[in-house]
Amino acid sequence: MAHTLPTAHASGYDVLVLGEVLVEIHADIALREAADGTPARISYSGDALNAAAAAAAAGARTALLTVVGDDELSVPLLRRAAELGVDVSHVRRAPRPNGAYLLASDTEGDRDFVYWRTHSAGSTLSTRHVESWKELLTGTKALVTSGITGALSPGSREAVVAAAETVRGAGGHVSYDPNFRPRLTGRAEARELLARIAPLTGLLKTSCPADAEALVGTADPRAAAARYRALGARTVVVTAGAGRLLLDDGTRAQYHRVPVNPDPVDATGAGDCFTGTATARLALGDRLADAVAYGMAAASLSVSGRGGTGRVPAFAETAALAAGLSAGLGGFE
Repeated sequence: MAHTLPTAHASGYDVLVLGEVLVEIHADIALREAADGTPARISYSGDALNAAAAAAAAGARTALLTVVGDDELSVPLLRRAAELGVDVSHVRRAPRPNGAYLLASDTEGDRDFVYWRTHSAGSTLSTRHVESWKELLTGTKALVTSGITGALSPGSREAVVAAAETVRGAGGHVSYDPNFRPRLTGRAEARELLARIAPLTGLLKTSCPADAEALVGTADPRAAAARYRALGARTVVVTAGAGRLLLDDGTRAQYHRVPVNPDPVDATGAGDCFTGTATARLALGDRLADAVAYGMAAASLSVSGRGGTGRVPAFAETAALAAGLSAGLGGFE
């Protein structure tokens, strides 16, 4: 199936990413073993920042649409986003703290998380903000957003829908990751948001079994993809365990091998890296097969770094790894 995206206005962006940025605090040991005096380090992440950084690295003109706090950490947070090539000139402020999370990972890529995001600046995202960004949204080629953003507050949920409707209404592409988080939202609320967003999406990236069991009631990747498409999603990508991905573009559903990273450190943000990269390449005119291959390659490379933006591969590196995948994507049934 051919995927063509509109040409952005002269002042438009290739990709806009709507969502949350977070202060990331890393511990070097399992959180249950974090005793008094355990060392930690600060970095910056959140699914929106992870995806935006990946899109920018993949060559797209990318801007972040988010709300940050008025605390001291907002300065280095936005500086880091800018260092990653993301335009932060449209970020809004709120008299709230930034959300944060404590992370522990190991060499196998397993993770433990503790979040602090109640009443965060990011949770104040609303349709008022979306209205202020309307010209940007109608001029962009593509939007990336997620179920995490929609779960932050009722206002954030409506903002996600409004932004997707605006972009889709202007002829743009919408990428959506349900990213179900039971500590943030219930199944009923997540399913309701999915039902509203799916018909607006050109690319829905999801996980199985984690997302699929909760949202569409199956642990089978093929069945999950079919159910997401029945809700209205045009193309569905399902990450289905280590090393494989299912792509259902409406003509066929086929598994593909994900390149293995021989030195995994932390899988945080790998899915966001996939979505940001694939969306960027679609916005820049690549075929769906090539965009997905680039997304898989970038995601694989990203797990060599600690944290969501600890390893954002340059596109030349991503393209080199993807070269062996793009011809049929190395597919297998």
